[in-house]
Amino acid sequence: MSTKTILFVAEPQAVSGIFPTLKEAGLQAGLADNLNGALQFVRKSAPAAVFCRPRLQGFTAEKLLAEAQADPGFPPVVIFSRGGTADEAQRYMELGAHDFWLEPLVYEKIQAVLPRSNTPRDVAPRGAVDEPEPAARPASAPNGGGKSFQIIGKHPAVLRVLALARQVARSKATVLISGDSGTGKEMFARFLHHHSDRADRPFVAVNCAALPEHLLESELFGHEKGAFTGAINRKLGKFELASGGTILLDEVTEMDLGLQAKLLRVLQEGEIDRVGGVETVGVDVRVLATTNRDIEQTVQEGKFRQDLFYRLNVIPLRLPALRDRGEDALLLADFFVAKYCAAYSMPRPPFADEARQWLLEYDWPGNVRELQNLMERAVLLAGSGPVTSAHFLMDPDAWQPESLEAAAAETDVAPPETGDEALSVMPLHEMEKRLVLKSLNETGGNRTQAAELLGISVRTLRNKINEYKQLGLTVP
Repeated sequence: MSTKTILFVAEPQAVSGIFPTLKEAGLQAGLADNLNGALQFVRKSAPAAVFCRPRLQGFTAEKLLAEAQADPGFPPVVIFSRGGTADEAQRYMELGAHDFWLEPLVYEKIQAVLPRSNTPRDVAPRGAVDEPEPAARPASAPNGGGKSFQIIGKHPAVLRVLALARQVARSKATVLISGDSGTGKEMFARFLHHHSDRADRPFVAVNCAALPEHLLESELFGHEKGAFTGAINRKLGKFELASGGTILLDEVTEMDLGLQAKLLRVLQEGEIDRVGGVETVGVDVRVLATTNRDIEQTVQEGKFRQDLFYRLNVIPLRLPALRDRGEDALLLADFFVAKYCAAYSMPRPPFADEARQWLLEYDWPGNVRELQNLMERAVLLAGSGPVTSAHFLMDPDAWQPESLEAAAAETDVAPPETGDEALSVMPLHEMEKRLVLKSLNETGGNRTQAAELLGISVRTLRNKINEYKQLGLTVP
């Protein structure tokens, strides 16, 4: 299945906060800041939806809606704004808008606009293992889900976890998935959802480590208008958005003790209380949770409620570290090389024997996520191959291009285009990288200030910086 593409017609800073989530979901996105750029992108890339700010410099959404009305094949247009009235929303709807939203943008609403067939979740998020079935034999999700999962690996420890996951997938039992960072915990959670009888309902993931307690409570349970400063409208929480489906509480052990008590009540009673609300709201949600900590030790230290641990740990799944999976590292390497060769339209390079031996002997502190990043790097550096351990770039200073003269010649590049000739649309990952580097330069390398400018957490920014450093970029 092909990857879904969307288009934002907006200022970069208005949408940068949603970039990491979209990237994790496998969505490709373009960014335009004028009508011509937007129309050019629609004609060339056929996005599934367009998300447009009401006004930009020299542009109004009415012009785009007029073009959309004149073209029966134009994708749905959603207008999103920092503020607005019911009359304004009605006016845009009368002009042909699919919907009118108030910021901030959230992935679940974006996903709901896209056609249900070939949803962006059909593409594995970066950093997760796009796998489960030994010998690469696909298992389709029930209820017409159509997603084929391949858990790449033949090690007995992986097969045991897979067999248990398959056995409990159709139940409503809570599952606690533990394992080191990068072992593929979220992908196993998605496997459970897609092989359950809830596969045609939402799968909603919440990173419990990314938000402070007061924001995480609102994120999980929602809030009423006026519940706190800035709560200008009612907001549905992730539990309500996942109604009938599955919610994943990622890194649940990072949750504050006070919020843990409220979560326990939700699990026991099947009800939530919105922040500032006076009535309980019933929810029908299957709960999965992940942790990279020794959760029993965390309980003993008094940092995690014992009763909540027992409630979450009905079905425990423990994922093995990649260093303990033997030759699975080679199978995964082949899988990711094939994936990135297809993504970059490059020939598939062979592996040198010493590179394969290196893969078997390396300790893999970052597990499958690290291997995936190394294989993308190797594909880009090896060209037609063969792939050697030098292409893994574990020591960036030791790597040399094949031709220093050619590399020197290529540094004499033309200045960037300006004015009307400048490109107004670029790939999402490139725009994301430019925004991150620009914010760091403008803040003198202050990551806290840079994260605030981008509208993301410091942890997300740190992950991006590490990713760019692994690609050989110099980051402030």
